[in-house]
Amino acid sequence: MQSELSNLANLSYFEEIAPKQKEYRKKHKYYWDSITHYVDYFSHEDISVLEIGCGTGELIGTIKGKKKVGIDFSKGMIDQARQSFPNIEFHIMEAENIQLTQKFDLIVISNLINYVGDVEQVFTQLHAVCHERTKVIVTYYNFIWQPLLKFAESIGIKRKTPQQNWLSRQDVSNLLELSGFDVYRTSMRMLLPFNLPLISFFFNKYLQHIPIIRHLTLNLFTFAKRESRSSIEEYNNKYTTTIVIPARNESGNIENALLRMPRFGKDLEIIFIEGNSTDDTWIKIQEIAEKYKDQFNIKIAQQDGKGKGDAVRKGYNMANGDILMILDADLTVPPEDLPKFYDAIASGKGDFINGCRLVYKMEKKAMRPLNLLGNKFFSMAFSWLLDRPFKDTLCGTKVIFRDDYIRLIKNRTFFGEFDPFGDFDLIFGAYKLNCKIAELPIRYRERVYGETNISRFKHGLILLRMCIFALKKIKFY
Repeated sequence: MQSELSNLANLSYFEEIAPKQKEYRKKHKYYWDSITHYVDYFSHEDISVLEIGCGTGELIGTIKGKKKVGIDFSKGMIDQARQSFPNIEFHIMEAENIQLTQKFDLIVISNLINYVGDVEQVFTQLHAVCHERTKVIVTYYNFIWQPLLKFAESIGIKRKTPQQNWLSRQDVSNLLELSGFDVYRTSMRMLLPFNLPLISFFFNKYLQHIPIIRHLTLNLFTFAKRESRSSIEEYNNKYTTTIVIPARNESGNIENALLRMPRFGKDLEIIFIEGNSTDDTWIKIQEIAEKYKDQFNIKIAQQDGKGKGDAVRKGYNMANGDILMILDADLTVPPEDLPKFYDAIASGKGDFINGCRLVYKMEKKAMRPLNLLGNKFFSMAFSWLLDRPFKDTLCGTKVIFRDDYIRLIKNRTFFGEFDPFGDFDLIFGAYKLNCKIAELPIRYRERVYGETNISRFKHGLILLRMCIFALKKIKFY
């Protein structure tokens, strides 16, 4: 009853302000455009988008998407939205009672949960418009700003609003989890919600990202996806998988890579890509492909360029599997662990699965001390860059859905194409696609044949350069 009364009061308020809402947003465009700009970063031309509580439609009307739909419970707001954005589909509809039949790739709930009477009911309603890989972005005020915003209302700087819910990050995460969603990232943005030349630019471009200061920002963004409902039996034979094995000077490992390969998923395709070897690796690959052609679905090729990243891209371009995997030919990540990666992505635990070598105890010569130190550094850098803990950026085994990889290719120029290994290319690309990134601990083995192809200092400087480049494209974009 209390919830219904609250919603009626809110409806009356929004109907009253609807005729002047576009003018009000234009007056405060610095604040509103920052939210739209950040949400648009994670939207793409080839996805469907739903905004719940769209108001006069500026956000859904501006961000990218192949099909865009907005709903709001205020007729006045929807009338304004339809007038401004006639090519977008708008519906008068309550967030607590969604009556749409379409499933969307991205759902945005922007500055709505502060007003609704039952936030959990709103989140529960999302299941009706979610498929198994739908992403949800919820934007809301940081509750520590309540006194400042109330003061701004009292002196007329900000428009007076009805009584609101002031929810913490933990509150929102808890309500999403209670509603059957998995929260995978929270971001914090905007220290100054108004434009003071140079000052606001410095505060909102750079200062807001400093670890302690970032907790003082006004806007919070919580990212979530629906928890998996599939049973092991359902996903075990659901997807086909392609395993790309880049090999340079790995002649002694080629046959073992096949013989130790477990069978999993609906079907298995294995692609060997040989790259500029000085031993007989290419000859060995051809021999093994012929020898086991009746037992395995094998493709082979030689890469055109140099570096593991180039080899992986060539292999992925040849792949037919629903899921794409990388297995280094040195077999330091055991082939026997690959079913774990399949289970993680097929069951919805993540959209991009990254192997993590830094959990279990390693064999003595598996990783040199300087390499370990470099991994620790990049781990800290990436945890800050991506707003989530990230332990091992350079593990060679990474797994992604093929359709996500195709979208990643379209966005590749956004970060650049100078990663020799392909690790950062995939991680940054998955982040930009708004994939849920999950790390899977593996036991890292000592190499039994050949020597590493990694130059610690030369390649380390290239990776550092990529981090600096990504800083501008992720944190300071």
